Amino acid sequence: MIAVDVVIPAYNEEDSIGLVLADLPRDLVRRVVVADNNSRDATAARAREAGAEVVPAPVQGYGSACLAALDHVRRTGPPDIVVFLDADYSDHPDEVPRLVEPIARDEADLVIGSRALGNAEPGAVLPQARWGNQFACLLVHLLYGHRYTDLGPFRAVSWRALESLGMRDPNFGWTAEMQVKALRRGLRVVEAPVSYRRRTGVSKITGTISGTVRAGWKIIATVLRYSRGPI
Repeated sequence: MIAVDVVIPAYNEEDSIGLVLADLPRDLVRRVVVADNNSRDATAARAREAGAEVVPAPVQGYGSACLAALDHVRRTGPPDIVVFLDADYSDHPDEVPRLVEPIARDEADLVIGSRALGNAEPGAVLPQARWGNQFACLLVHLLYGHRYTDLGPFRAVSWRALESLGMRDPNFGWTAEMQVKALRRGLRVVEAPVSYRRRTGVSKITGTISGTVRAGWKIIATVLRYSRGPI
């Protein structure tokens, strides 16, 4: 039986984390690790109540939270496949099998959940996020010769492949780092259509002008950084 662990970085998501955990296919998922990124609300308590393992992620940032969760997973027994998704209930956790199956069949090392190929609820992807995503994908195509349609957070990766990437970005560049490093490493990367809905609450990134600008610049810088030289 293939072991699948789910990693969820979370910051002030007490209203949504329980919904995310309730919708995960527990017959497929071995365990869920929620990285609590200094939440000031009851996110950690809600996650524990719903059966997740909660680990503290004291260094603020999306990537830092993912790294904290992965360190816990590494120390306590790594899985065969890791699934990443957000804590805001914008992703559809019941679609995890779509991402896991190509890896389980040994047809891919990394599967990106593409909102562009799937069903996105009107207004779920804000215009600034859509434009930034399209530009980043175009940049990846120009520099790496690969056509992505999305840099979304919902994804699955084999543990072996993930360890080979040496992930280290502490914040907004995490998803881009994984995707461009996978190309540089020659990993088998595919996309799978996923659904997307309006998130619960306001986005900490695309919900503000400053967050959008900072995230956009970091993603572009990450794509440029790994286009040449050592990774």
